[in-house]
Amino acid sequence: MEKLSGSSLETISGSVGLEGTGESFKTPILYKFCEAFVPVLLRSVTNVHFRGLENIPREGAAIFSGNHLSNLDPFIKIIAAQRPIHYLAKEAHFQRQPHRFVMVSTGQIETFRETGAKDALARAVDVLGSGGCLGIFPEGTRSRKSNPPFLQDGKTGVARLAARFPNIPVVPLTIIGSRNCMPPGSKLPRPWKRVEVIVDVPITFADWAAHSDGGGLSDDNVASIAGLSYEARDAAMRKLYRGFTDQIIGTMRQRGAP
Repeated sequence: MEKLSGSSLETISGSVGLEGTGESFKTPILYKFCEAFVPVLLRSVTNVHFRGLENIPREGAAIFSGNHLSNLDPFIKIIAAQRPIHYLAKEAHFQRQPHRFVMVSTGQIETFRETGAKDALARAVDVLGSGGCLGIFPEGTRSRKSNPPFLQDGKTGVARLAARFPNIPVVPLTIIGSRNCMPPGSKLPRPWKRVEVIVDVPITFADWAAHSDGGGLSDDNVASIAGLSYEARDAAMRKLYRGFTDQIIGTMRQRGAP
């Protein structure tokens, strides 16, 4: 497979227009403590089955991307990864105690409605730039549909972050059954309900962009995009974001995401 040069990847990364806050990011101590015990406990009391755990990157930055059916989904990702994962979460999760304490002490990223995802994405850049793991649900929110298919179209934040860090792996996870285990509105899970999680082979934006079944870009294509006006370059990048996101969603659909 053809690969893009380092110069082309720098051009793609710079064209995203995402910068961090300038502050370093470290996983809070409490999260590291909980991560050592809570996943083991959850695996022992739930009926969650995993396929493809060998595809989980054991070190370095990574983006974990999955479908979203239940409030259990973030915890299921953490069980699969066996690593601390930091999520972009809506501000409502930070407004009341003890929820705020849990979210802050585990390094979750608050997304404010007034500024959209801009500030949150900047902090997400800090997480990845510091070698941490980021969790994203490309659908943007838990599916509100009453009947299947529940899987929604994806938003392109996952692609923008992947393009900003084109060599960081994006790990697609397909979660099946979590809605039955903990339906919307339920405060307690039904741990006997079976949940299946399929972990696919990670893909980097660099590999996707150069692949004929992905972005199909060559170094010359990237140079041409770099030479466009700001508006035209932005439109070209948006097209790439959409293509990457749609393929992530398509992978989950093919794996049986309800």
